[in-house]
Amino acid sequence: MLSDVMEDYLKALYALQREEDGRVGTSALADYLDVTPPTVTSMLENLEERGLVDREKYKGAMLTDEGETVALEVLRHHRLLEAYLAEHLDYEWSEVHDEADALEHHISEEFERRVAEALGDPSVDPHGDPIPTEDLELAEDDTAPLTAFEEGERVVVARVRDRDEEELRYLADAGVEPGRTFDVVEVAPIGMVTLRGVAADEEVNLPENVAAAIRARPADVEANAEVS
Repeated sequence: MLSDVMEDYLKALYALQREEDGRVGTSALADYLDVTPPTVTSMLENLEERGLVDREKYKGAMLTDEGETVALEVLRHHRLLEAYLAEHLDYEWSEVHDEADALEHHISEEFERRVAEALGDPSVDPHGDPIPTEDLELAEDDTAPLTAFEEGERVVVARVRDRDEEELRYLADAGVEPGRTFDVVEVAPIGMVTLRGVAADEEVNLPENVAAAIRARPADVEANAEVS
C-alpha cells in the first residue's frame, strides 16, 4: 500500500512531465513539492524499487505505466473533490485545492463513483483542469499560456493555476475565470498583460507570471468546437 506522500510524488511527477514534456529533474520536483533535493532523491529511490518510477542518471525521472495509473487515479479523486466542494458545499475556488489534497487519498472507488454521478460526470474541475475519465483517460491539452497570444487576439480562458489562494482570489475578483472571453489589449515590455472583457467592457491587468499560468484557447477555436 502506498502512503499519502508517495501518491503526492506520483501526482507531482505527472504534472511536471506534462509541463516539461519528458523526464523531471530532482530540483524541479523539490521546488514543486517544497522539499529538499535529498528528500526527493530518497523518495524516488523508493518509488523506483516499487516499479512506479523510472530514473536515469543526470536525465531525471518519469513515471512507469503503473506509476501513471496511480497518478491519474489520485488526480481524478482530487479534481472530482474540488468540483464537489465548490458545487455542493459552497467552497470558494481558492479554498478547494487544499481540502481536496487532504481527502484525495482516503476515498473509496464507490465514493468516487457517487461523487461523479452527483456532479453529472464533469469533464473539468472549478479551475478548468481536465478530470481523468473513469477509465483514467485524460484529454489532450489544446491550450496555450495567455502570454503566447498577441495583442488584438480574442481568447477564451480555459484553465487557471490552482495552487496559489491569493492569486485565485485576485483572478476571481477580476472575473478571469474558465469560460470567460477576453481581448488581448496590450502585452507590455514591463511584464504586464492587459485584457478587456468581451461580455463587460472592463480591463484587467495581469503580471506576466500570473498570465503565464493561465491557459487559453483562441476564441474562434472555442466557437467552432461548440458548433461541432
